[in-house]
Amino acid sequence: MKPPLFVRELSGVERRALRSGLRRREAFTLRRAQILLASAEGQRPARIALRLGCAVGTVHNAIRAFASEGIDCLTEKKHGPKDARPILDEAKNDPLKGILHQSPRRFGKARGTWTLDLLAEVSFEQGLTPRRLSPEALRQAVKRLGSGWKRAKQWITSPDPAYARKKKRGTG
Repeated sequence: MKPPLFVRELSGVERRALRSGLRRREAFTLRRAQILLASAEGQRPARIALRLGCAVGTVHNAIRAFASEGIDCLTEKKHGPKDARPILDEAKNDPLKGILHQSPRRFGKARGTWTLDLLAEVSFEQGLTPRRLSPEALRQAVKRLGSGWKRAKQWITSPDPAYARKKKRGTG
């Protein structure tokens, strides 16, 4: 049988950081701080898990994370693959802006304004994306361009010769 797993001896700085973690709003940080402080007091993982209402594996994971990362283990890491890159990366910013600066009608669509679904459809049809992306993926791409989706209409142009004058005036 393996001996029970305990956290190593805490330094004063670590102990203060863990106590501070008890007052955090993030559930992940609070739970980790509770686990690590209980382990530092000599409580076994099974007892900690029972007291906190979590799995013994959660306690083991917290103790191992503290052993390898120290106090940094109190911050929740991103989930999912670490090497995932967006399909609409920086290299495709200009073509995406080019699409948005034109009316959807120029692409054979029966609308005069862009929607995220329509932008996903046109981006795919124009070969900008290998498949039709979700509206959320397009919203994030527009955000990376430096604008929120609601603000995107401010830099979309119109074939109307009086467009610039009307835009300055704030009417449509």
